Amino acid sequence: MKIQQFTAYDNCHDLITFTKYKFISMGKCEQCIIKQFNSLKALTKDELVRISACKTSHSIKKGEVIFEEGEVLNGVYCIKDGICKLSKLSENGKDQIVKMVVKGQLLGQRSLISEESSNLQATALNDMEVCFIPKSEIIADLQKNPKFSFEVLKDMAHDLRDSDDIIVNMAQKSVRQRLAETLLYIHENFGTNPDDTLSILLSREDYAGIVGTATESAIRVLSQFKKEGLIESVGKYIRIIDFAGLERVE
Repeated sequence: MKIQQFTAYDNCHDLITFTKYKFISMGKCEQCIIKQFNSLKALTKDELVRISACKTSHSIKKGEVIFEEGEVLNGVYCIKDGICKLSKLSENGKDQIVKMVVKGQLLGQRSLISEESSNLQATALNDMEVCFIPKSEIIADLQKNPKFSFEVLKDMAHDLRDSDDIIVNMAQKSVRQRLAETLLYIHENFGTNPDDTLSILLSREDYAGIVGTATESAIRVLSQFKKEGLIESVGKYIRIIDFAGLERVE
């Protein structure tokens, strides 16, 4: 369920629409280590101080929608903590997960620059903390700071490369290969819990959405992996047993 929105004036006196997240206190942008993981690292101290005075910080619960497909975004979200999924609803009503976005990354910059409504929906996979930066501040820095503009272009180019890889994988690799690679990707990029289970709890529908297959197919392949001794279930979580075996899956 999408959380309610309300309209308010931010600290820079721009009329924007906020989602009713829980407001929290997060520190100043110029002192935040998170900026080193995204294009904000190219901003000067004065620019970061200005943005810090304009941003709003929010706490988002697991399962809440940050923004919907087709929504007009009035700024970008910098992820302070947590993970969300970017997905698109296909014509047959299935949710295709395009990307998982982690701490340190920005959400919404492509739609902001292209002045188009969002092409994807963003949903929290676990509890998150985000900072919302108004559109006017980002656009001003894009126009005045070439280094920042270049960093944003690099991020968008990387996203385009990832999209190319997804298209090729969908066309050339089997569901078993794609699901095995997804499990290894999650382990490598998001880590594990103390019991070595994957730190992200995804539903079977989510796994199907990531690899581009029917939920029934994803369930069947995961069951095959268990029988082959590649993975095991610990409650609702998955633990990888045989990494080399997953890498050999065809």
